[in-house]
Amino acid sequence: MAFSEPVDLAGKSPRERILLTAHDLFYCEGIRATGIDRVIAEAGVTKVTFYRHFPSKNKLIIEFLDYRHERWMTWFKGALERHGGHRSKGVAALVPALNEWFSDPGYRGCAFLNSVGEVGQAIPEVVEITRNHKHDMTEAIETLLPAARSRWADAKALALAVDGAILHAQFDSPAEALKPLERLVKMIKEPAPARAKAS
Repeated sequence: MAFSEPVDLAGKSPRERILLTAHDLFYCEGIRATGIDRVIAEAGVTKVTFYRHFPSKNKLIIEFLDYRHERWMTWFKGALERHGGHRSKGVAALVPALNEWFSDPGYRGCAFLNSVGEVGQAIPEVVEITRNHKHDMTEAIETLLPAARSRWADAKALALAVDGAILHAQFDSPAEALKPLERLVKMIKEPAPARAKAS
């Protein structure tokens, strides 16, 4: 299944249908552009049922991001593993893993960065959730690096480059978006002294 492919709602509880519907609409069309009535209609629930589970749109937004975090991190770690991240390739697995996501027809960038841009000032919890998400992403990248004093700093640099590629891929081809990250990966894998000796 493609990462962004909508989840089948058949057999899901009303709460799950609301959350999954909101996930797809918020990610594909934006939080502000998606009204509660649209979520209710597409989830196939009543307004009473909706508000029993989600007292406000803000609460739904927060739960959407919590769910998105779990779903994305599961995909990210799996993609790194599929591309050899914990075997021979190390951080080089970042590039094919992200290419897999960027090439998905449903790709709309980072749900967390998008949400901060849309509602971060109005809902401070969105900023905190995003900060935690990016920390967890950086930790996943750190596991691909060999033990070294600079390991966390290198992981943070790579995470920042990943975010840049995520943004760039929204208006350019995956290959172009990933070029700077690929360059950084090579520099970290082969530090300057090693390159100097080789030349």
